[in-house]
Amino acid sequence: MKHLILLNLFIGSTLFASAQQSTVCNNDGTVTFRYRDDNAREVLVDVQFAGRNPMTRDAQGVWTVTLGPAAPDMYPYCFIVDGVSVMDPENDQYFPNEGFKNSLLEIPSPSSSLPHDINDVPHGKIDYIHYYSDALGGTNNAVVYLPPSYSQDPEKSYPVFYLISGTTDTEEVYYKVGRVNYILDNLIADGEAEEMIVVLPYGNPTKLLPASPHDMMGMGDTFGSDLINDLMPYVETHYRTINDPDHRAIGGFSRGGNQGLACGLTHLDKFSYLCSYSSFTSTALPGVYDDADDTNSRINLFWLGVGTDDFLYGSARDYMEFLDNKGIRSVKEYTTDKFGHTWMNAKYFLSRTLPLLFRPDAAAQAMNNAKPALAATGSEPEFTPGVLARLFPRPIISPEYGTDSITFRFKAPEASKVEFVAESLSEPIAMMCDSDGVWQIEIPRTTPDEVFTYFFMVDGTPVADPQNMYLAPSKGFKPSICNHPASPYHFASMGADVPHGTVTYDLNTSTATYTPAGINTATVEPLVISLVPGENDTPESWYKIGGADAIADALIASGCCPPCILTTAPTEGAIQLRAADFPTWQQRRLALIFLLTQSVRQ
Repeated sequence: MKHLILLNLFIGSTLFASAQQSTVCNNDGTVTFRYRDDNAREVLVDVQFAGRNPMTRDAQGVWTVTLGPAAPDMYPYCFIVDGVSVMDPENDQYFPNEGFKNSLLEIPSPSSSLPHDINDVPHGKIDYIHYYSDALGGTNNAVVYLPPSYSQDPEKSYPVFYLISGTTDTEEVYYKVGRVNYILDNLIADGEAEEMIVVLPYGNPTKLLPASPHDMMGMGDTFGSDLINDLMPYVETHYRTINDPDHRAIGGFSRGGNQGLACGLTHLDKFSYLCSYSSFTSTALPGVYDDADDTNSRINLFWLGVGTDDFLYGSARDYMEFLDNKGIRSVKEYTTDKFGHTWMNAKYFLSRTLPLLFRPDAAAQAMNNAKPALAATGSEPEFTPGVLARLFPRPIISPEYGTDSITFRFKAPEASKVEFVAESLSEPIAMMCDSDGVWQIEIPRTTPDEVFTYFFMVDGTPVADPQNMYLAPSKGFKPSICNHPASPYHFASMGADVPHGTVTYDLNTSTATYTPAGINTATVEPLVISLVPGENDTPESWYKIGGADAIADALIASGCCPPCILTTAPTEGAIQLRAADFPTWQQRRLALIFLLTQSVRQ
């Protein structure tokens, strides 16, 4: 109790200074950014439509600046506080990523609806799935969008679009930033797109194996082998899909566009709709480019989009011209107003291609109207080694999991004091700085299943770990999640013999429900547990931090508990487990394990 009181007082006192922060979209299209941090000496805001701009402190101590005007859209942004990147502690929307941590600004259109708006139309559901991958040698994950009618018409089967995010993005980005689900909801409601299932793979799966070096650029064949031989069979077994090339599409943004084209072009027996957003692929794919008539006859839609101000434009344009020279037809679209290699482009390209997928007549018309690649000018932006090094500097590993300890690192060469703050500790602990400006601390691992939230306190400012891809989906400030991969309830430690259930997010009711593998609720009445979120939790918290789905998978597979449904929806007659009754996530996990294992004894 002592350490909980200290931690709550400490976090409360440090976060209170930021409680006044907000972003305000003004009528003239400008945006006013406000940030309060009484410990800051200098604050800048970095937003994609305006770059980095200094903020000034007003008489009330609030840092503020007004920028723009900017076109209505969604823009990543963060604050730079004394040289350290900080997410907006008052914004619930964030950009999932392996590295950088940004918040999301949404500028609405005053006159018309935007493709990604959350409109009053039927919304599909989002499934988070885990499956064993032979290619990876471990458990992989993906996100699946199901159209609104999927649960209403059990006899209907659907085409599938495999849509891959970019370098350092997680499988969530096309959902939380690209908003593929809401774009498709709107198009389906207007009759402008076919109902389809969309599968969002994780483009860098080797990163899930902590003992193996990960292939950051994803150019090895692990991803392609996993997609074709592991993920696709899983999807086609667990969902009602139409399994032929005329009903499969593949595409992606940036690295995901490369991966999508490489997989699609080398498997034209599986895909006939190919989309690349701000990308290109190899010109040396075997058996693809030398017989244009055969390749053209097998592709319904070959769609390529890129911004002329994108750093990949030179390479993407060259690839378009290469296809033209080989006699391979493709649709080409260019933008000039979406700030280059950005998710504003990714969303726009998505809204342009979804109406063409699985509509042969519309796709044929687009292909017939295709134009040649733009002529080279000699001044095209190029993807050079220097650009690569700037965008993807050598990573710092944090957390680094050892057998008996965990090491955390944070680079802040200008900071005078950095402390490590965590649920598992009685008080903040000072970190030590090396000659490169990297602060470090090693803490002992005390229990086999040790999970806790943590952050760094940098000269009085709380900062999530920029190297940790696992971010607590909490309201307001979002700490990082430490979850040792050797935990018995971590997906990384589960082998091929553990069947995995599915967590479904119902976007109409804002609830999340875990359903175990292989259960037919029409014939079996499973145990139902209602997981009640805490005050600052979201429907995701019990799964993303609490690991409720991983715990249930492991206990059900070992026979320690019966098949059960876990839901954040209020459920009459269900056993309740309230997050508010347990101060830490470690205690909440133990309570869930106890509840599930007790149920089998009863």
